Amino acid sequence: MVEKLRNEAEADSSELALTEEIEVRTLADLARLAGVSAGTVSRALAGKALVNAETRERIQALARKHGFRPNQMASKLRSRRTGVIGVVIPLGHDKRQHISDPFFLTLLGALADELTESGYDLMLSRAIPDQTSDWLERMTGSGMVDGVIVIGQSNQFETIERVARHYPAMVVWGHHREGQIHCSVGSDNFEGGRLAAEHLIKSGARRLAYLGSTVGIEIAKRFEGTLAAARAAGLTVTHLPVHMAHEQVFEEVSSALGYGSGIEFDGIVAASDLIAMSALRVLFENGHQVPAEVQVIGFDDLPLAAQTFPPLSTLRQEIQTGAHLMVEKLKARIAGQAAPSEVMAPTLILRDSTR
Repeated sequence: MVEKLRNEAEADSSELALTEEIEVRTLADLARLAGVSAGTVSRALAGKALVNAETRERIQALARKHGFRPNQMASKLRSRRTGVIGVVIPLGHDKRQHISDPFFLTLLGALADELTESGYDLMLSRAIPDQTSDWLERMTGSGMVDGVIVIGQSNQFETIERVARHYPAMVVWGHHREGQIHCSVGSDNFEGGRLAAEHLIKSGARRLAYLGSTVGIEIAKRFEGTLAAARAAGLTVTHLPVHMAHEQVFEEVSSALGYGSGIEFDGIVAASDLIAMSALRVLFENGHQVPAEVQVIGFDDLPLAAQTFPPLSTLRQEIQTGAHLMVEKLKARIAGQAAPSEVMAPTLILRDSTR
């Protein structure tokens, strides 16, 4: 009896040693080791219920033991999916703007979280449309992505519309126009501009300025909303074009406000929080008190907005919610389902830069 147990133990140890010596490089290698078909191994590693739980767990344990990883590229080729979402930022309105812009970074962070949780990788591109007319087709036609997210329409609305006619797996952060083809998610920019100016006027401002270049559609709509509120109150708005590139915004804001030329304002609507922050600095350096002399309101409600001195009043864009909506709508479009545009209401956030 003792001899029999010894022989069985030696046989088991020999089988174990043999198993450990086998090099598992392919599904077929693992299938031979497990004594099943390659198809069963593939389904087990994918966690499919078609394989009974005991067999599935045994195959997965063998895979872990031998450090086997399925060929993800081959799997994606078979499914005709790459597992990658292209994210492109067009800068036709201001080619000097960078991805390091605080708004881009905030939205990109939210998108990266949403895409990762949905099992996708992200491929990022910054496009300068005046250098190439096919900037969007190069992404959508590359075969490297399952879908595309465009951050901002810039001055490229018609290009986006053209591509959307034959490429439905695309969602855009931006302004919605009635009847457009492409799916967009974004704030009601006109309403945001209107709310900003209306609050300044109710707080006593009468000499209004709007800081921001209106080449891009979103910024233009914010200006239109600002104008509408001013006209309703019998006031005018001085438009002071300022670009979004952070390395030049301070100088442009300083020049636009025209200190030393006799031009002064008591209410400033800024097209972005970054521009508004620069306005706060310019006003401070020129000896003006905010909000006692000049009120300032931004747009975005970035995390930095609450850290300025004084803390910045602004229009909040629901960036986290927007990122979630964009990814969910893109997933639906990749699956061939309908996903309409969505316009989110901005929220007036009042802090100490306005009265």
